[in-house]
Amino acid sequence: MLQTTIDAAIRRSQHHLLALQAPAGFWLGELEADTTITAEYLLLRHLLGTADPALEAKAVRYLRARQGREGAWNLYEGGAGDVSASIKAYFAMKMAGVAPTDPAMRRAREWIRDQGGAVQANVFTKITLALFGQYPWGGVPAMPVEIVLLPRWSYFNIYAISYWSRTVIVPLLIVMDRRPIHPIPAERGVEELWAHHLHLEDPAYARKRWLSWKNLFIGADGFVKAWEGYAPRPWRARAVRAAHDWLVPRLSVPGGLGGIYPAMANAVLAMRLLGYADDHPLVAGQLKELESLGIEEPDRFHVQPCLSPVWDTALAVNALRASGLPGGHPALVRATDWLLDRQILEPADWKVARPDVEPGGWPFQFANEFYPDLDDTAMVVMGLAQVDYPDDARVRRAMERGLRWLVGMQGKDGGWASFDADQTRLLLNNIPFADHGALLDPSTEDLTARCLECLGRLGYPRDHPAIRAGLAYLQRTQSREGAWYGRWGVNYIYGTWSVLRGLEAVGVGPDDEMVRRAVAWLERRQNADGGWGETCDSYADPGLAGAGRSTPSQTAWALLGLFAAGRTDGPVAERGLAYLLETQRPDGGWDDPYWNGTGFPRVFYLKYHLYAHYFPLWALGVWRQHHS
Repeated sequence: MLQTTIDAAIRRSQHHLLALQAPAGFWLGELEADTTITAEYLLLRHLLGTADPALEAKAVRYLRARQGREGAWNLYEGGAGDVSASIKAYFAMKMAGVAPTDPAMRRAREWIRDQGGAVQANVFTKITLALFGQYPWGGVPAMPVEIVLLPRWSYFNIYAISYWSRTVIVPLLIVMDRRPIHPIPAERGVEELWAHHLHLEDPAYARKRWLSWKNLFIGADGFVKAWEGYAPRPWRARAVRAAHDWLVPRLSVPGGLGGIYPAMANAVLAMRLLGYADDHPLVAGQLKELESLGIEEPDRFHVQPCLSPVWDTALAVNALRASGLPGGHPALVRATDWLLDRQILEPADWKVARPDVEPGGWPFQFANEFYPDLDDTAMVVMGLAQVDYPDDARVRRAMERGLRWLVGMQGKDGGWASFDADQTRLLLNNIPFADHGALLDPSTEDLTARCLECLGRLGYPRDHPAIRAGLAYLQRTQSREGAWYGRWGVNYIYGTWSVLRGLEAVGVGPDDEMVRRAVAWLERRQNADGGWGETCDSYADPGLAGAGRSTPSQTAWALLGLFAAGRTDGPVAERGLAYLLETQRPDGGWDDPYWNGTGFPRVFYLKYHLYAHYFPLWALGVWRQHHS
């Protein structure tokens, strides 16, 4: 009976997912973020002089719908209010013409002031306010443009930080060097968000302990500000030219700078300050990519942080094959055509850390030539290996290049990061500018597991040096409770699923101590309804690991982890499967009510709308493989 029910659910899910494929061969689901991106986009349009009242009205309706009852905006469904997100939403609505007497504005204003006001905002929010003259530039942490001239051997240089930090910071250095102020009418300002009054001192950087690295960097920030203001700066013009020269090749390729909203927006501002017109290809290309991130509905409008077609397509291919779709199915052949054309064969920023490694990775977006990533590369290669493609030699060449790049990007600690290697200078996360705590791209458990899984599925032996080092990394990083941290998905359920799949692929059996502890942890975290769920709050409070209302994607992750450990039978698996069957929609899809992805822990979260479609299908398919 269960087999028959699952067979029917798989057929419905396959039909639904296949219907979502684009004619070109890719899948692309919405990548939803909190309201900050939409608010920033509205404010950017004002900076550029291109505000669209009709679009603003739709965006305001979206912002109103996302406001909490207490007046704040949060970072994820069910999360606490966030000061920075609330300030940006309030400011964007006010610039769009919403009166300060509006009940939504009044509630937001009172809540923001109760939290301490504008000085409690994060650095990027303060910069946004400063661009409009609503926050003193002197209250923003120092980041002199001369940073771009620091040699690669220096402790801090632009290649010692993550790709996302690098692409955001380099254009921002030009903006911060010029410190522009876009004048706005007084009635559109937000001085009322200051708990006391607008002033130069920034109490948010007050020292909390006498001796700490953060205090040391706060003191250094004051020194750098004094140097910026009073000391001769003979290399300043040279540094601006260097930043410009770094940007030009990265703005000249499709996809936008880094393929992410903040970097592209900063690039537009920087290039305009350097005299480039909006119709210049280097600026117009970024503006076009920014517009592509918008989702306009009949009555609402919001903006995504980036697009995820390679990731969505690779996951869809893996899920469809696991669920029994033939490898030669036309949809999979079209997807393979599209994926093969996305492989990046040119050296890029990662080459600084790995000069002897040849290119061969895949990006997350439609195009991101300078920044392929390991997660997409591993998932694409595993998908390609399962497709019966007419030109088998072409596929094998692409896979071999991808595997060589993947192995070459392994860190000295045995783990894998997302875009770079060996970014271990963790002290840099203490500088005042890095208050988001995500300046670096270090090795992580989920990426290491994905790379191990890829190597194992493609036939690399367990005694291969890369696999031995990766296993040692995972042994060191397993928590006392038995779980693994999830850097790019929420959270310990995601990390644990990823690791169990990786361990199984390289031949670590169900009797291994790591596996037994992880299985026991997953079984303890199953909810009464049979599903699994985890709140984003677990990033701030590990005591909440694996705790939260059930969702289809997180339930599928848990089941995939258990199945990889050989636990395909018994009450735990049956209850998990029952949850997926009961929550499937008549059209074959599922709905995730909560955020399921992680941009930056504690700071920025995501909701991949297709996760609720291909992950449950994948789990049902793997179960059927074990019982066919």
